[in-house]
Amino acid sequence: MLCAGVYCATSAQRLLRPSPNNHYVHLAQAWLQGRLDIGGSPPGTNDWACFDTAAQGPCPPGRYAFTGPDAERYRWYVSFPPLPAVLLLPVVAVFGLDTLDALFWALFAGLVPALLFVVLRFLRESERSGRSPRDDLLVTTLFAIGSVYYFVAAQGTVWFAAHVVAAAFICLYLLCSFGARRPAAAGLALGLAFLCRPATLLLAGFFVLQAIIAAKEEPRRPHGSAPRLLRTLAMFALPLAVIVAVAMWHNAARFGDPLEFGHRFLQIRWRSRIETWGLFSTHYLPRNLTVFFFSLPWIIQSSPFIRITRHGLALWFTSPNLLWSLWPKRFDATIVALWAAVLPTALCTVLYQNTGWVQFGARFSLDYLPLLFVLLALSGRRFGVTFLSCAAFAIVVNTFGAVTFDRYPQFYDNDPTQRIIFQPD
Repeated sequence: MLCAGVYCATSAQRLLRPSPNNHYVHLAQAWLQGRLDIGGSPPGTNDWACFDTAAQGPCPPGRYAFTGPDAERYRWYVSFPPLPAVLLLPVVAVFGLDTLDALFWALFAGLVPALLFVVLRFLRESERSGRSPRDDLLVTTLFAIGSVYYFVAAQGTVWFAAHVVAAAFICLYLLCSFGARRPAAAGLALGLAFLCRPATLLLAGFFVLQAIIAAKEEPRRPHGSAPRLLRTLAMFALPLAVIVAVAMWHNAARFGDPLEFGHRFLQIRWRSRIETWGLFSTHYLPRNLTVFFFSLPWIIQSSPFIRITRHGLALWFTSPNLLWSLWPKRFDATIVALWAAVLPTALCTVLYQNTGWVQFGARFSLDYLPLLFVLLALSGRRFGVTFLSCAAFAIVVNTFGAVTFDRYPQFYDNDPTQRIIFQPD
């Protein structure tokens, strides 16, 4: 509740009205009306998918409203994976399009630090972690207000809501996956995270490796550990496969393609690059890595003296304490399994067609950020003066981001082209 209170206080006036990009409210309303499209034109121009039902492809570029017969031919959809809209259904059933979605998501966001603390406590009580309760509380605090999660939790709009909900299910997935102790629940949790952020599906490697480790550590039986391992993996895969199948059915019902969420039909000014290079490509890698590792605040000579690119700040700058996770005192199988999940997921996000634009920090890192904070707890490194100094810096930086982002434009570059990353000459 404390974290939810902080997020609500930071959101402030955003809680008093529907968010300007309340796509999930419109999606829930469409379902309640028995539709898969939103019916009519969208309420804005930001990241709505338009599908030409006749040509089975994108709508004419640059148009955001259609009338007459065109209104039936060109239909508008929410392309973002739908689980957050499912959570909103009972609220939207009561309040309709007046739903205060930012308030809902700020309250929901308070669950994630609590779930992360439960994960850390489980690791401590199962003797996988040597941390004290105070250490676990510090790591949780750093996630809650010393990482990009803070600015994301205070926004309430469509992109950020997806990250908040996914982070909750990632924490549940981790809790069920250590020792492969609850395979069906782990598969369910990961599937629900996938229904918010598809890249999280790549976190499945953590459970698979935990299951292999658990099978090897099991006392030898006459028939070996292979049957138990296969049974565990099957129990994990079944709910995950069902959820993926439901998502594919939803995609096929809307766009005639089970693999198409609708991002290819987004009515955005850089649609041509998606048509040329696809949603994921090594073509995007240099720019995304540059932002991820090297994007820093710009120092300017007039008030307010700093400015931040719309691509956001480097991950190590907003969360310097994560550097302690890179060199644990010893590598064990759990740490290897966590990195085996983090690295492919991170690679997927840096191959994506944008950097996370518009953002304060690397929000796509939330697809695996809970794992990095678990790695920080498992590193065995002492939380000394340097660590605490970095922690204070992280809290100040991310508090600044949560308060100023999308609220004080003088601190942010106004480039609309996505072409400016570093401070112009």
